[in-house]
Amino acid sequence: MQRRVERSGILGSAGTGAGDLRKEQLFLVVLRIVSMAKRRGKEEEKKSFRDQLGALRNLPPFLKLIWSTSPGLALGNILLRLLQAALPTAILYVGKLIIDEVLLVIEGGGDPNYLWKIVALEFGLALLSDLLTRGINLIDSLLTDLIANQTSVDLMRHAAKLDLYHFEDAEFYDKMERARRQTSGRATLMSQLLAQFQSIVTLLVLGASVIAFNPWLILLLVLAVIPSFIQENYFNQQKYSITRSWTPERRELDYLRYIGASDTTAKEVKIFGLADFITDRFDQLSMKYYYVNRDLSIRRAGWGAFFSAIGSVTYYGAYVLIIMQTINGQITVGTLTFLAGAFRRMQGSLRTILSRFATIGENALYLQDLFDFFKIQPRIADGPTAVSFPAPIQKGWVFENVSFRYPGAEKYAIRNLSFELPAGSRLALVGENGAGKTTLVKLLARLYEPTEGRILLDGKDLREYKLSELRDNVGVIFQDFFRYQLSAKENIAVGRIEDIGEQDRIEDSATKSLAAEVIAELPGGYDQLLGRRFADAMDLSGGQWQKIALARAYMRDAQLLILDEPTSALDARAEYEVFQRFTELIAGKTAVLISHRFSTVRMADTILFLEYGRRLEMGSHRSLMELNGRYAELFRLQARGYQ
Repeated sequence: MQRRVERSGILGSAGTGAGDLRKEQLFLVVLRIVSMAKRRGKEEEKKSFRDQLGALRNLPPFLKLIWSTSPGLALGNILLRLLQAALPTAILYVGKLIIDEVLLVIEGGGDPNYLWKIVALEFGLALLSDLLTRGINLIDSLLTDLIANQTSVDLMRHAAKLDLYHFEDAEFYDKMERARRQTSGRATLMSQLLAQFQSIVTLLVLGASVIAFNPWLILLLVLAVIPSFIQENYFNQQKYSITRSWTPERRELDYLRYIGASDTTAKEVKIFGLADFITDRFDQLSMKYYYVNRDLSIRRAGWGAFFSAIGSVTYYGAYVLIIMQTINGQITVGTLTFLAGAFRRMQGSLRTILSRFATIGENALYLQDLFDFFKIQPRIADGPTAVSFPAPIQKGWVFENVSFRYPGAEKYAIRNLSFELPAGSRLALVGENGAGKTTLVKLLARLYEPTEGRILLDGKDLREYKLSELRDNVGVIFQDFFRYQLSAKENIAVGRIEDIGEQDRIEDSATKSLAAEVIAELPGGYDQLLGRRFADAMDLSGGQWQKIALARAYMRDAQLLILDEPTSALDARAEYEVFQRFTELIAGKTAVLISHRFSTVRMADTILFLEYGRRLEMGSHRSLMELNGRYAELFRLQARGYQ
C-alpha cells in the first residue's frame, strides 16, 4: 500500500501533462498485471496423462453433487440411458432377421407374416429410440441448469466466507476466475459422464454379439482406434495447459475490454485520448493468444486427419473380411449387414468412448480448479470456545502494541499502536494517505487480524468473540462504498438486509442520513432503480450516493459505527451538517470517524493522529492545538485555505 502511495506521488509531480499522466498510470496498471502473469508457478506446467488419471478422483464428489441436486432426475436419466444403450444391438439384429427373411421369401421358403412382424418390431424400436433420446436430452438439460445454478450459489457462498485479504491477492483472483468458469462449463461434464456410461454399455452388448460371429473383428477395432485416442489425448493436454497458463492474460483482456468500453471510464478515455492505447494493447495480447491457439489447432487437425485415414483403412479391411466370409457361405447376407453395421457402430462408439475419456479427464482437471477453490479456508473464523458479543459494550476497545502487515508486503501498515476507545465515545482518525487509518478500522471490524499484539474488547481478545455477532454489531461505511444497481430501498436495506421488509425503518434511516430528500425527487421513490446498468434506472451524483450509503449505517443500528471518509463528495457545509446530525443521532453508541476536513474532526471526543502506521499524537482538539504539534500545524494550514 505504501508503494502505491509513493507511486501516486511520483505521477502527480509537476511538469506532467494530464493526458500523459493518465496514460502512465494505466500503463503501470497494465505492467503490474503482466508481471503477475509471468509469476506462474509449477501448477501452470503441462499436465500429463497421469495427471488426467489422477484428476478422475474429482468425479466421485461431482457425481455426489449431481445426485444431491436432484436424485429423481439423476435416477431417471440412468434408467433411460440403460434402455437406450441396448437398442442399437437390438435394431441391428432385427435388421439381420429382416434381410435373411426377405431372401427366404424371395426363394419361396420364407413366411411373409413373420417378415412383417419383425419389420413392425424394428419400427417400434426406432420410435422407442427417438422417445428415449428426447427424454434423455430433456433430463440432461434440466440437470445441467440445476447443477450450474447450484455450483454458482455454492461458489458465491464460499467466497463470502473467505477473508478480505484473499480478495486483495492476484493469485487468489486467478483461482477464483478459473473456478467461476467451471460453474456453467463443467455442468456439461454430467452429460459426458452419463453418455460415457451409455456408450460403454452399448459397446459391451455389441462386442458380445460380434465375438459370437468373428472375434478377429475386435482386434482390428482396437488397432483402428487406439492411435487416434493417443493423438486426441495429447492435444487435449496441450489445450488445457494453454488455457490454464493464460489465466492472468485472460483477466488482463477482460480488464482492458472493460475500461475500453465502460460508462465508468468513458469520460477519461475520451478526454485523455486513451482509446488507441487500450485497443492496441488489447489487440496485441489477444492476437498473441490467437496465434498460440492457431498453431495448436493446425497441428491437431493435421494429425487428426492422418489417424482418421488409418481408421477408415482398418474398417474397410474388416468389411472385406466379412464379405469374403459371406461369399464362402460361412455367414448369411443378413449376418454380413449385422456385422458390418455392428463393426461401424463399435468403431464409432470406441472412438467416442476414448475421445470422451480424454475430454472427461480434461474436464476433471478443470473441475480440480473448482474443488481447489472450495478448499480455500478463511483464517479469520470462530474459535472452539467463541463467546457472545457483549450487549451492551461495557468498557470499550483497547489496542495493545498492535502491528499489522499485509500478506506479501515488506512494510507494516500499522506498527506498535496502543490506545483506548471507550464505549460511547467518538474517535476521529487523522493522518495523510497511507497512514493506516482504513487499516485500523478494518482491524476493529475484524476484517483483518493483528500480525502482532492484540485488540481487547471489554477485557477479552477480539478473536474470542463470535465473528457473526461481532460483524452484526459493527457498521462500516467506507470511502469506496459500493453503488448497488438496485432500488433505492434495497440500497439502504443492505445495511441490514434481513430487515428489507421493514419500510418504516428504511425510511427512518433515509431521514437520518438526509437521503430522504434525494429519494423524494426520484420518480419511483424508494422503488426507483439506481445506476446506469438497467433500463429505467437513474444515476445519482456523488454526494447523493453518499447520503444513500450513510443511510446504511443508520439501518445497521450497530454498537460501533465507523465512517471512513464517506462524505468526501460533499462540500464542507454539507459534510458538517451530516456529521453534526450523525453525532446527535448516535447517542450512547461508539463512533470512529475518518475525514480530511479538520472542521469536522474537531467534533470528536478524541483525535488520533497517525503517521506511517504509528501513533503520533492523541487527545481532544483543544489539547492537540495546545500541543502545537503536527495536528495543529495541519489544522492551521487547512484553515488558511478557507480564509
